[in-house]
Amino acid sequence: MKIINKRAFHDYHLLEKLEVGVKLTGPEVKSIKSGRMILTGAFIKIIGSEAYLVNAQIPLYPYTRPESYNPGRTRKLLLHKKEIVALKGKTEGTSLTIVPLKCYTTHGLVKLEIGIGKGKKQYEKREELKRKTVEREIEQAIRGKI
Repeated sequence: MKIINKRAFHDYHLLEKLEVGVKLTGPEVKSIKSGRMILTGAFIKIIGSEAYLVNAQIPLYPYTRPESYNPGRTRKLLLHKKEIVALKGKTEGTSLTIVPLKCYTTHGLVKLEIGIGKGKKQYEKREELKRKTVEREIEQAIRGKI
């Protein structure tokens, strides 16, 4: 099970990646393990000496009670103090953003891969799409000739 935030790879130049844990409830873990999580539009916010995942949507697991369940609640990230200080130092005062890239399970634990990224300009996104289209057409032409 791997949930990928494709929008983050499209919108940001990623400079650095880091694996972190996420503090979740039982139904949220079951929902993520069944592949139901939306990372599009989510970001990481550092408040004081703690990091939080904001705007990530985890839909309700179908076999749980829906009372007082908030799918878009803010979730705490599990990081060492040194890592939080390093992230805060890199992003504070610059145009860098911390975004979630992937969510997956390892040995029964839910992990989140986060990245420090610099936002792309609109023309950079268009150029990348053109480049990928040209590469795809070249590959198709080569396959057709062989």
